[in-house]
Amino acid sequence: MTKERVDALLVVADSLFNLHRTWLADHAAKYRLPSMYGIKENVEAGGLMSYGPNLPEFYRRSATFVDKILKGTKPSDLPIEQPTKFELVINLKTAKALGLTIPPSLLLRADQVIE
Repeated sequence: MTKERVDALLVVADSLFNLHRTWLADHAAKYRLPSMYGIKENVEAGGLMSYGPNLPEFYRRSATFVDKILKGTKPSDLPIEQPTKFELVINLKTAKALGLTIPPSLLLRADQVIE
């Protein structure tokens, strides 16, 4: 990851990237790269912004499937579900450090703004 090769960083929601979220945010800051992530935990670690599913809600829904399976429902009888709640999180502290101005219209749409 060097500034000579890229203008921004896009990180997909993945457990490996989530495990190294602090390292990714630190290196993005080091090379002054705006960064976009798939989950808000990366933004809480210092990334610029994220748009993705609400993980606690996602895990809560998963628990209902586990409960049904443990009570005897065959997994093949359960419907396939996708996340329905997505959230936009913006880190203004990171934006300021990068010299970026986030448009007010985008800030109004954000579910969470970290200052």
